[in-house]
Amino acid sequence: MSSEPPFEPPYDGSANDDSGADENRPGEGQPEGQGQPDPGEPNANPQANNPAVRARVPDHVAGGCFSTGAIVMTGPSEFIVDFLQTVGRPHRVAVRVVIPHAVMPQFVDALQKNLDLYRGRFGEPMMPTPTPNPNAEQRRPSPQEIYDDLKLPDEVLSGTYANGVMIGHGATEFGLDFLTSFFPQSAVSARVFLAAGQVPRLLDSLRGATKQLEDRRRGNSGE
Repeated sequence: MSSEPPFEPPYDGSANDDSGADENRPGEGQPEGQGQPDPGEPNANPQANNPAVRARVPDHVAGGCFSTGAIVMTGPSEFIVDFLQTVGRPHRVAVRVVIPHAVMPQFVDALQKNLDLYRGRFGEPMMPTPTPNPNAEQRRPSPQEIYDDLKLPDEVLSGTYANGVMIGHGATEFGLDFLTSFFPQSAVSARVFLAAGQVPRLLDSLRGATKQLEDRRRGNSGE
């Protein structure tokens, strides 16, 4: 699978731990194709159009993974989001999530709504302090150079598919449950935690990758 270069280099952030963090609010993201009643069913409940999402959480993803940064790439039919752990060496790709093009705008919208809810409760999230770069005047590293400096385990290489997401947050962190919504049971395919201050940067990366795809499509259509 060919892919476009990463939208931006990985960014670092420090995690905050607050044992008194408020309980997570329900996520705004909804998996595609869930909870839609059959129009021909005589007893279809109109309130069932938007039920609470229930997804099985397999044991191997229940613990989740804390991420300190992300790289977003654009493939021919999907986006690849690599969630990184950059505390200590070697830096590594902890979770790779593969999201179809059609699902990404829903993810962006859900994440923005949750960020707005967070700001309404806790104020502006504390952004991570940028790490000083002594070689700031040097050229930007190529995608290959970025990944040469990252450990990419074999079990992460092919990624984890997701066509939905549930999002929650506490006072210091966000939780992202990526879903596979297949019949007969939705399931959490990946669970990622990240510090609240990283969410605006992640949103910028996701929006940039989406715009990159839209620009490429307009160029191919000759607009």
